[in-house]
Amino acid sequence: MRKILLLLLTLSCYIQLFSQEITGVVSDNTGEPIIGATVALKGKAVGSLTDIDGKYSIKVDNSNDVLVFSYVGYIRQEIKVGNQKQINVVLIESAKELDEVVVVGYGVQKKALLTGANTNIKGDKIAEVKPTTAMEALQGVAPGVSITRNSGAPGSGTKVTIRGMGTIGKSDPLYIVDGIAVGGIDYLNPADIQSIDVLKDGASTAIYGSRAANGVILVTTKKGEKGASPTINYDGYFGVQNIYKKLPTLNAQEYMYNPLAELIH
Repeated sequence: MRKILLLLLTLSCYIQLFSQEITGVVSDNTGEPIIGATVALKGKAVGSLTDIDGKYSIKVDNSNDVLVFSYVGYIRQEIKVGNQKQINVVLIESAKELDEVVVVGYGVQKKALLTGANTNIKGDKIAEVKPTTAMEALQGVAPGVSITRNSGAPGSGTKVTIRGMGTIGKSDPLYIVDGIAVGGIDYLNPADIQSIDVLKDGASTAIYGSRAANGVILVTTKKGEKGASPTINYDGYFGVQNIYKKLPTLNAQEYMYNPLAELIH
């Protein structure tokens, strides 16, 4: 009995040795605390957020664990825990993320300051998919956007729904191409599109009023740039459709013969 108790005591001490709490402060390069920064264990579903003073606390089970510090507009950092009990981190601003802008209802806004539910699709991503229509460029790449085709016939229309139906009447979103409201974007050549922005929530679509009850799709087409050298791109493709199983049919003579045969008998 004593041996069992001694073994359990040893195991509990071993567990306590590798279970410790890490604390610290996350700040920017000016020394200001970053509120709401994410502190997570790499490869594990364990994380924490910094408070109003930039302070955090997180429990680790192994000295080999790696803490990941991240925040919107800042470069992510990874630090190995080791024997440290306090880890203070200074996050550096990411110029690329801060300068990147997205199109909103009233112009453009920095991505770091965007709070609305918007989805941005760049022209290079559209070129990778090689869609046959502008609508197909949105299929499967814009969360909350459902695109269905009315039929499989060439040139058949498509049905676009953003976050479900917002009205009991017409459920089509509002289409804006280069600042002009249009009835759809099927006529656009996907190769001419520079970017597509999908505005989903009320905060982003409020400027368009009731017409935007079902969301807004903003399309920016490519334009010439001063000093840019001319380029020529060519994309060619073709498709073939066949019937999966062709059933034998009667010709005119066979079709006439069968009714006559029934009359004879």
